[in-house]
Amino acid sequence: MATRDSTDSPRRRIVEAAVELLENGGPDAVSTRAVAAAAGMQPPAIYRLFGDKEGLLEAVAEHGYAQFLESKRAQLDPAPQDSVEELRRGWDMVVEFGVSRPELFAVMNRAIGRGPDAAHRAGLEILHGRVRRLAAGGWLRVDEELAAQIIQATGQGAVTTWHSTPADRRNPALLTVLRESMVAAVTRAEPVVSAAESGPAAAARALRAALPDGADILSDAEQSLLREWLTRLAADGGAPHA
Repeated sequence: MATRDSTDSPRRRIVEAAVELLENGGPDAVSTRAVAAAAGMQPPAIYRLFGDKEGLLEAVAEHGYAQFLESKRAQLDPAPQDSVEELRRGWDMVVEFGVSRPELFAVMNRAIGRGPDAAHRAGLEILHGRVRRLAAGGWLRVDEELAAQIIQATGQGAVTTWHSTPADRRNPALLTVLRESMVAAVTRAEPVVSAAESGPAAAARALRAALPDGADILSDAEQSLLREWLTRLAADGGAPHA
């Protein structure tokens, strides 16, 4: 059975036509009439397949995430030797995509949370996997969820700032400084996993990251309780005390 966006399907032709119009002319160029003409179809086909223009833009965003995820997976190291360098590479990939494809990147960000998007969720899983490896290695300075938020926020902020700055004033050093500021905010200069060396917060993050899912040694209730305790301990050390 063919997939929803199989090659040469009407849906795929419309989405690819919309992406081309978006990247060449911006959001205003993506009218239902223009997209239909570019795809060699009639406007009613868009309403039949996507409901309205917003539905079409959501499909464009999903298409963008799928393209990005494909390139991300192609460069994914299944067993990275240096989890901090892996973090840098992942951040650079996001920023490079946003800098090179600003209109599509903006549509992708606006579409977050509106509907199911397997590609977006898979991308987040890769991000959380990187954060989990940092925690397991004793590198993480803050809680995993906060680390993921910082990584996303700095990446999106870097792209937004780059495109809002006049072209003659853009400095590539800005992206490097923002990336290194992100790394400094979420990681330690040296890995620390011992409670005696770093206190309970870092040890809790490392232990929580190393816990296998569905381990037979603990019941589901015991695993849930242990993770709750570790999360509390990890969060307690996430910010300096007054």
